[in-house]
Amino acid sequence: MIYYKKRRKYKYNLHGDYEYKAEIKVEDPCDLGYVKITQEGLLTIRKGYAWDGPSGPTIDTKNFMRGSLVHDALYQLIREEKINEDQRKRSDEILREICLEDGMSKIRAWWVFWGVYLFGTSSAKPDLLSAP
Repeated sequence: MIYYKKRRKYKYNLHGDYEYKAEIKVEDPCDLGYVKITQEGLLTIRKGYAWDGPSGPTIDTKNFMRGSLVHDALYQLIREEKINEDQRKRSDEILREICLEDGMSKIRAWWVFWGVYLFGTSSAKPDLLSAP
């Protein structure tokens, strides 16, 4: 039996470690290699992490990059079942908060939040496959 995951095409690669206080509590700390979260919710994304940037019908702007990085890492932890799925909305809120901190307009950040909140469910579903 093998276990595998179908991968999407990634557009970006992180060139230095990044930490963010996500304040999402987890029962057990988790270290997936490129993504780590402590029990207190300190998220560490390590150099070399690849992500696809902002998703959907949008433009990849500088005020969207940090939010998309953190959001993609949080969704990966949800897919890996290291963060409970009920934290998906909080992950979407964090995306909006970071985008606003980075200078995105309130209306665009509102659209970003609702876009991922309404249409991001499949991106947070566990994705481990198997074959005989």
